[in-house]
Amino acid sequence: MRRPRSGRPSAATGSFRASPSPWRAGPRSSSVRRFTITPERIAGGRVVFDRNESHHLTRVLRLRSGDTVLAADGAGREYTVRLERVGERATGTVLAVATRETESPVQITLVQSVPKGDKMESIVRASTELGVAHVVPVLTARTVVTLEPGRWRDRARRWQRVATEAAKQCGRGVVPTVDTPRPLADVLALDEPADLRLCLWERAVTVEGPVVGPARLPGTTLTASLPPTLAPGARVLLLVGPEGGLSQEEVEGAQARGWTIVGVGPRILRTETAGPAIIAVLQARFGDLGGGG
Repeated sequence: MRRPRSGRPSAATGSFRASPSPWRAGPRSSSVRRFTITPERIAGGRVVFDRNESHHLTRVLRLRSGDTVLAADGAGREYTVRLERVGERATGTVLAVATRETESPVQITLVQSVPKGDKMESIVRASTELGVAHVVPVLTARTVVTLEPGRWRDRARRWQRVATEAAKQCGRGVVPTVDTPRPLADVLALDEPADLRLCLWERAVTVEGPVVGPARLPGTTLTASLPPTLAPGARVLLLVGPEGGLSQEEVEGAQARGWTIVGVGPRILRTETAGPAIIAVLQARFGDLGGGG
C-alpha cells in the first residue's frame, strides 16, 4: 500500500499535495558582517584584508564580490567596504568612514597574574567586552605556569587575537593591547602614572580593629576606595593575583608604591572572576556601563 505524500489536503478532493521543502535556499542574509583590519591595510580608498580575515569572509561566511562589510581599524574608525575580490587576499573599496564612540571615558588597565590553563583567554575576552583599555599579564610568586620567553610571546600573541576577536564581536572600535607577561616586580617598578591604583587581596582587613596575624594587612572596601568622580580620560590600574593569591610581600610592595589594598567582601573570588567583576563596577561608576549611551 502506497503511503500518501506529505503536504496539505486539497480543498477539492481532500487528497494531499506535495508541499514545498522548508529547506529550500532562501535569500542571502542582509546583515552586515564586521571585520577587523589594521590602519596600514587601508590606502587610497582600498582595503586589503589579511589572510585570516580573507579566509573567514571567503570560506566561512561565503561572501562574494559586491557584498558590503564593515571593517574596524582598531583605532576608533569604521569603514563601510564593498568587496571587490574574495579569496586568499580579499580586497574591497571604501564607501564610507565613520567614527564609533564605543570607548569608555575611563582608561582601565588590568594587571592580571597569569592563571592556569586557558583562564587567561576568558579574562581577556570578558575584559575586552567590558571596555578595558590595556591588559598587562604578570608573573607572581604563586604563578603556577612556567614557560620559556619565546613561549610567553606566543601566548601573548594568542591572547591579543582573543582581544581582537572579542572587540569585533562586541562592536568596539578600539582593540585593547595585551602585553607579553613579565614579573610583577618589574611592572610595579615602572610606577605608571594613574589616578587610581587598586590591588585586590582576599586577606585585606576591611573592618575597624587591630590587624591580627602576619598574613593580613589593613585595607579598605571597594566602595570606600573609589572617589566620588573621575575626570574623563582618567587612568585606573587594577591588580589581580593568581589562583593562590598575591603574597604578602607583593602586596606590601604595591602598597609602598601607592596602590590601595582592597578587599571585595566575605567571599573569595576566583581569579578569572575578580578582574571582570571589578571592571564592571568601575565602568558602572565612572565609565559607560551606566546605560546612558
